[in-house]
Amino acid sequence: MDPDLIRIASDRLTATVSPLGAEMQSLRTAGGADLLWHGDPAWWSGRAPILFPIVGKAPGDRIAVGDHEADMRQHGFARRSRFALDAQGADSCRHVLRDSAETRALYPFAFELAVGHALAGDRLSVSVEIANRDPKPMPFGFGFHPAFAWPLPGAGGAPHEIRLDNGAEPPMARLQDGLLPPDRPPSPFAAGRLVLAPEQFEADAMIFPEGAGDGLRYGVPGGPELAFSFENLPNLALWTIPGAPYLCVEPWHGMAAATGASPQIAERPFSLSLAPGDTARFAWHVTAHL
Repeated sequence: MDPDLIRIASDRLTATVSPLGAEMQSLRTAGGADLLWHGDPAWWSGRAPILFPIVGKAPGDRIAVGDHEADMRQHGFARRSRFALDAQGADSCRHVLRDSAETRALYPFAFELAVGHALAGDRLSVSVEIANRDPKPMPFGFGFHPAFAWPLPGAGGAPHEIRLDNGAEPPMARLQDGLLPPDRPPSPFAAGRLVLAPEQFEADAMIFPEGAGDGLRYGVPGGPELAFSFENLPNLALWTIPGAPYLCVEPWHGMAAATGASPQIAERPFSLSLAPGDTARFAWHVTAHL
């Protein structure tokens, strides 16, 4: 176990956070039930990675900013970077990643990426602030990638659902070779409701570029559920490996590069740009109803 692992707690939940990627490692009820996926590498070693400065893949795993080009793996470098502990309390902590010679060789900007985790009763909040410390505009994408137990504790074999708060039937996208094609398969939602099944993920993630709204519920109606809300995160993905005991609920602001696109970060779907000195904020919250 990482000796720098930070533990925070409320009267209803406990969480641990690693400085590697500022990634949450566990989220448990007071009774010890695991809500977060435990990262078994036989399926997928991630738990809740932070995606920056890109979400998804780049063409040929190469990104560009103007004339600068560099190799960049899927979802960027933040998830493999060691953050510094900036603040810690009984129920919250904050980690910060600042640019270095290593990051600037890949992504030529001075920046600060701060990740906060906080617990209050049966609610977890994860917030991020990204600041441009550079003298030039900074294009980027950002996303969260948390994975939750499927089935949830106490749910047994009951079918799990995603229910969108806005009751929409958002258009879906499926990646091809890791990139975003122009076609949109029919939405799997009916009046905001999607009954989950492993075979839905045989073609990889279900991605909803627009229209999924800023809140949803995951779990068993009338039984164990997690209620989510999102801030400044217009894109949604649902992902697992068919048969794996987890579901990723991924709110993003930014997506994989479009099929046939250039490697320029600024041209990626839903990319952002921060002016020098500006800051962007993103957050997700989850309340456990068990």
